[in-house]
Amino acid sequence: MPPSPPAVPAVPTDEITRQAVSTGAVDGQGVPTVEAGAVSPAGGAASTASRVNAGWLVLAGMLLVALNLRAAVTSLGALLDEVRVGLALSGTMAGFVTTLPTIAFAGLGAATPWLVRRFSPARLLVLAMLALTVGQVLRAVTGSAVVFLFTSALALSGIAVANILLPMLVKQHFPHRTGLVTGAYTMALTVGTTVAAASAVPVAHAFGSWRAGLGVWAGLAAVAVLPWLPAALRGRAAARRSGATLRSGVRPGRTRLGWAMAVYFGAQSLSGYAIMGWLAQMFRDAGFRPQDAGLLLAGVTALGVPIALLMPTLAGRLGSLRPLVFALTTASSLAYLGLAFAPRGGALVWVVLLAFGQGAFPLILATIGLRARTADGTVALSAFAQSTGYVIAASGPLLVGILHDATGGWLAPIGFLLVALAVQTCAGVLIARPRYIEDER
Repeated sequence: MPPSPPAVPAVPTDEITRQAVSTGAVDGQGVPTVEAGAVSPAGGAASTASRVNAGWLVLAGMLLVALNLRAAVTSLGALLDEVRVGLALSGTMAGFVTTLPTIAFAGLGAATPWLVRRFSPARLLVLAMLALTVGQVLRAVTGSAVVFLFTSALALSGIAVANILLPMLVKQHFPHRTGLVTGAYTMALTVGTTVAAASAVPVAHAFGSWRAGLGVWAGLAAVAVLPWLPAALRGRAAARRSGATLRSGVRPGRTRLGWAMAVYFGAQSLSGYAIMGWLAQMFRDAGFRPQDAGLLLAGVTALGVPIALLMPTLAGRLGSLRPLVFALTTASSLAYLGLAFAPRGGALVWVVLLAFGQGAFPLILATIGLRARTADGTVALSAFAQSTGYVIAASGPLLVGILHDATGGWLAPIGFLLVALAVQTCAGVLIARPRYIEDER
């Protein structure tokens, strides 16, 4: 990979960072620093410690947010059969429920750059986590299918905004540790996904209702609000003093790279959400008990934890991403064929292969940061790739449900996933070569 371009200062998000940027006192991780022996305007060593602590607080806040980004989705996937019975959902309606995340992520993701220009990232993350908290509580207590859909959409809107903001925060605060920090928050996301998938059914059984298995995750979302509250409360005054807004001249929709990123993101998301929504049901239909089917789904995400940490680092070190793209395609292809023809006998093997194939998600998240020079370029590329990608992905879980209802089996749905994988691979070849979205304006 060619040397990184000179760092371009990101738009400061708080008073301390703005002072540090104005004096050039920002370290390799984007954390403001003061030279040894220097006297800072804020009060010397105490101010330095405060700035370092602020950097760690940002990282802790990002990891807590990441823990919440898929729990609301995989907990529903593990309990989908109980929810279908409890709310009297048809197969097609259940397919729409599993498609809802991609719809919400596409719509709200596209609006996030507009929101970033008007509100601080901290305020947006507070609102996003509050929406996720309230939405998860309300959908767990309702007896109406329509209300369930609307409250699920509210919860997912919070996730949608956070999806876009995290790559931007990495670029702002940790510009020279993009791969490492992206890997860390992707790993946190994967841990949250795994825990939710593995424990949703046991929690539901312990409390005697699927509602507990869905509603318990609202507590985790509420905790994620806390690290962002101090910055959110001073965000308006700080923005007024700086007079700065994030305005990007980057238009990814007018570039070949932007569209290739969107297609790759969309194809891998289509497969990922289909797997999260339907894999447990596939294993149930193959004869596994509900608890075991949920554990197999959790196994995919659990094995993805080290992959989520390592994939961004590998992506940053390789001159071309083609070896990773083809390796991920091979693993997913073998897993799909195994699920089609021997879902019970080779279940553990297919879980391992699926886990590796799902490494396409941390790969594309890392690539968003690697293909942009600046924070505003990153948020523009992140918003376009994710929102457009989720539009592409929206049909996935729904079509899987429709094909399953129409054929009574899983061969046709898995064939559809193989076609999506071929599209993903073609887009992956296009994004493999190192270049920057700002150069394609």
